[in-house]
Amino acid sequence: MPYDKRSDLPDNVRNVLPPHAQDIYQEAFNSAWDEYKDPEERRGNASREETAHRVAWAAVKSKYDKGQDGNWHPKQE
Repeated sequence: MPYDKRSDLPDNVRNVLPPHAQDIYQEAFNSAWDEYKDPEERRGNASREETAHRVAWAAVKSKYDKGQDGNWHPKQE
C-alpha cells in the first residue's frame, strides 16, 4: 500500500508534519514497503506496514525535531 501522493498519507502524518517532512515520510515508507516485503527481512513479528511506518518515522526524525511548541522543525546542521 505505498502512497502515491501526500494527500494519501495517514492523518497523523499529514496533520503534524510540514510538507517537506511529509515528502520524506512518503519516500521512506514506499522504499521500506518494497525492501521489507519478505517477513524474514523484518524484526520480530512486525507486519510489512508496521515496519514501513517505523522506517518512515525514523527518516523524518533524522532531519526534523519536534519542538517544545509541539511542531516539527528542520534540524540545524
